[in-house]
Amino acid sequence: MSRVGKSIIKLPAKVEVKTEANFITVKGPLGELKSPIYEGVVAKVENGELVFTRTSEDQKIVSLHGLVRSLAMNNVKGVTTGWEKNLEITGVGYRAQKKGKDLVMSLGYSHEVVFPEPEGIKIDVADQLKIKISGIDRQLVGQVAADIRSKRPPEPYKGKGVKYSNEYIRRKAGKTGKK
Repeated sequence: MSRVGKSIIKLPAKVEVKTEANFITVKGPLGELKSPIYEGVVAKVENGELVFTRTSEDQKIVSLHGLVRSLAMNNVKGVTTGWEKNLEITGVGYRAQKKGKDLVMSLGYSHEVVFPEPEGIKIDVADQLKIKISGIDRQLVGQVAADIRSKRPPEPYKGKGVKYSNEYIRRKAGKTGKK
């Protein structure tokens, strides 16, 4: 039995959930999100709680049971508190700034890297070395953070580049000269 799928989602007071044939819609103070409900998984709202059950013990349905519940939980948290990822820039001359809706970064290339802010995402630059990505959709926040990080991933010798704030960069020793 799926431990994740069995657990109940307690809905906060401001959250409204509607179940349709193939989708579950979660509406809260920060916005509205939809997530899929796959065939064989049934969602019910009872007494301010969201409960997921499955129709059979088929292996495919068992594996989708926990997935559907996790996606719904991410949506509930997203519309109440939101999601955020923090990035740090390390390197001499490396910096970031906001120009209108664009994130403009100097990352050691001959040109500036311009990253447009997607719909539903808010990008803040605290100082020139810290970037905060926030939004209600967990998948979109993570994808935008990964896209920004991919512009200059951290390298293992000096640690220069864009990294997640909680990421550890395993450093390598450089060349040793012979005498």
